[in-house]
Amino acid sequence: MLAGHWEGDLIKGAGNRSAVGTLIDRSTLFLMLVKMDDSTAEAALRGYSAAFAPLDPELLKTLTYDQGKEMALHKELAKATGMRIYFCDPHSPWQRGICENTNGLLRQYLPKGADLSVLSQRQLDMIAIEMNNRPRKTLGWRTPAQVFTENCKKQGIEINPAVALGL
Repeated sequence: MLAGHWEGDLIKGAGNRSAVGTLIDRSTLFLMLVKMDDSTAEAALRGYSAAFAPLDPELLKTLTYDQGKEMALHKELAKATGMRIYFCDPHSPWQRGICENTNGLLRQYLPKGADLSVLSQRQLDMIAIEMNNRPRKTLGWRTPAQVFTENCKKQGIEINPAVALGL
């Protein structure tokens, strides 16, 4: 599978008052984190649209998400990005297993119950860079950044992973 098929989720902070969006490319495990003002559909639309904006359209094929209310504006997101958006069956987190596993790893940086509103987008980008440069067994001990770059080149897309993170 080539790059461009994403899984998404929302990590909620203390009292569900703050949130961070997670976007993970399925084939490369490349991670983007998105600061959200709250967990509303409007915030998700703004955040995810901005996160995907710097990427080549070839990297925007599909997004698979759970049935959270934050994706109520999925048609607008599909129009803004050109992506096809799919939803998992209710109560079926294994249908987005990569995202669920990554969210577990992210808890090292974003513990349950933490106030996520204190984190800036820059701080979230630094966490994503650290995660994207962590060798992963499922990638043959290569890093998500390496595999993402390799897959982009195979697809004829020149990209620096830092650009994908808005840096």
